[in-house]
Amino acid sequence: MKKIILILALLSISFSTKAQNIDDFFEQSNIFFKKNVSATKVDYESIKTNPELLNKILDNASKIDLNGQPKLTIKAFWVNMYNLNVIKGIVAKYPIKSALDVEGFFNKTTYLVAKENLTLDDIEKTKLRDAFKDPYVHFAIVCGANGCPPLISEAYMPDTLNEQMHDQAGLAINNPNFIKVNPTTKTVEISKIFEWYKAEFLADYKKEMDFINIFRDVKIGDEYAVKIYEYDWSLNKK
Repeated sequence: MKKIILILALLSISFSTKAQNIDDFFEQSNIFFKKNVSATKVDYESIKTNPELLNKILDNASKIDLNGQPKLTIKAFWVNMYNLNVIKGIVAKYPIKSALDVEGFFNKTTYLVAKENLTLDDIEKTKLRDAFKDPYVHFAIVCGANGCPPLISEAYMPDTLNEQMHDQAGLAINNPNFIKVNPTTKTVEISKIFEWYKAEFLADYKKEMDFINIFRDVKIGDEYAVKIYEYDWSLNKK
């Protein structure tokens, strides 16, 4: 009987520690984004000077055990981890003009996350795209470029994740710099994310504009010719 009680006590401590670690992660991440992101821009210089909070968050995240966590918690964790490690990678080489200035930025540099060594591409493809098959993820993860959808000044939280991602989709799609509508020429230029991840955006729709028009305050008619504009990889620095 004593052995059973001891085992139950150890399990209780283990589950409590896991919950505390993941809760700390979201709380600290929220503080970090509020402090360092403003109007979609990141204060890389300030983070470079004072990296303590970012390093603390990432050190905690490296040890987190996601086993048994709810699906939305896992999804929110990986969205935040993508954004945090993009910032970490840029700060490590700052000042730079673009993440593309760093060789292997997305597909070679690895980060220890939840006890795994992963690249940014690993997080995006394996942990988010393959695991969840959710096109709204592409409005939440930000690759450090001005061409990306806007980065929010708060962490993505499990309880509000879907609402936050939908809100970001709406902000991006109604931004005239992201969806460029020309009534005179009857053309609309859309971001390359709709080309790169076309299969995901068309999983439930016949064409990209069907997805886009869900969020548009002013709908774009079928008479508009659709073009893809070149991605702006310049750094989204404050």
